[in-house]
Amino acid sequence: MTEERADRPSATIPDPIREKPRRYWDPGRRLLCTIRVYQECGKHHDPISWCRRHIAVVAHRMWSIVTGADIPLNTEIAGGLLIPHPNGVVIHPGVTIGPNCLIFQQVTLGAGAGEGMPKIGGHVDIGAGAKILGPVMIGDHAKIGANAVVLQDVPAGATAVGIPARII
Repeated sequence: MTEERADRPSATIPDPIREKPRRYWDPGRRLLCTIRVYQECGKHHDPISWCRRHIAVVAHRMWSIVTGADIPLNTEIAGGLLIPHPNGVVIHPGVTIGPNCLIFQQVTLGAGAGEGMPKIGGHVDIGAGAKILGPVMIGDHAKIGANAVVLQDVPAGATAVGIPARII
């Protein structure tokens, strides 16, 4: 396990400020907001939460079309996720994403040859076009290079690049 440093985001404590939209046209953050509202309203069973949940579904569909991303509403995402360029991001609903991660465009997280889904640790940076497939574990503070195809576990603090990905 790597130690926490002051110069990088935490791998264990989510930073919700990272997800807060900075202006109206902030598609990646707006998409995440709809997911957060949907999940929060699902914990309550009053009429207002029911209405907010259905509005979140409509907003999620709209922002999914705008971004070209496929991130289901029931995906387990810890706080602080950044998706600066959300176009083409595909995340299977069974994937678990840790706090303060960074995901660039055209990333796919999903099923591979084996049974199971990827588990992404805290403060993981995933480069553009990367594919993480199957029952793999990505450790805290790991980095996945652009266009890498990850089919095996990546230890904490390591960097994986290539097709298939290798640890460097």
